[in-house]
Amino acid sequence: MENKTRVLFVHQEITPYVPENPMSLIGRNLPQTTQENGKEIRIFMPRYGIINERRNQLHEVIRLSGMNLIINDTDHPLIIKVASIQKARMQIYFIDNDDFFSKRKCLAYDEGVFCPDNDSRCVFFTRGVIETVKKLNWSPDIIHCHGWMSALMPVYLKRAMTVRDNPLYNESKIIYSVYDDAFEETFAPGFEKKMKLPGMSSKDLKYFKETNYVSLTKAAIDYADGITVCSEKIHPEIEEYLKTCGKPVMPFQGADSFPKDCNDFYETFIEAQ
Repeated sequence: MENKTRVLFVHQEITPYVPENPMSLIGRNLPQTTQENGKEIRIFMPRYGIINERRNQLHEVIRLSGMNLIINDTDHPLIIKVASIQKARMQIYFIDNDDFFSKRKCLAYDEGVFCPDNDSRCVFFTRGVIETVKKLNWSPDIIHCHGWMSALMPVYLKRAMTVRDNPLYNESKIIYSVYDDAFEETFAPGFEKKMKLPGMSSKDLKYFKETNYVSLTKAAIDYADGITVCSEKIHPEIEEYLKTCGKPVMPFQGADSFPKDCNDFYETFIEAQ
């Protein structure tokens, strides 16, 4: 029997765990359509503190938890939780840590203020997904990243030695989705040192010397294999950048058609493998 195509979804937001918005609705509907199209899926998102653990029936996966991720010479425990959307027969994995996520009653902004450690949260979430998928021993054909919180995935998977040498990701094609989710703030100085992993060169780090939404998104675009646009309006500098990026770009045709359009887009990469 022919093996199913495997698609890994790395989402910044998914409803019903966070309030409905264009990004969280895509996070809910796209994986379901992909699974109904006969593909095998895995879904990850941060375990934000606004998520009601009891109501959503989250529980810890002991066999996947227990690892420490080192960021700026500090150990941060990685906790993996899981919940199910019964109606869609989908399981969601949550990347959790008390300091970064579960004890913070916010997403990226806390009472209107951009969280000063969003840079560390971005690193922790991305690396947490990568390490957990390795523990699952599950090799994705397509990795689809949604939202700037997942923007480090392409550069890590393409350039970081610890990942590049892992056969699970050798054949994976990476798709990055661009939304109308720009932030005006700049990450604190030194982010290029904080996010660096073995195998990354000074050329790879050029995007992160002064990291803002535009530079973070440009890095994701440059290291991805394909791009999907998920909003009618996106940051104008990114809109112009996509015209010359040299990558396959799927334009936004509307929320209703997006799941089907996206699955058609996946097929162009699968057929090329």
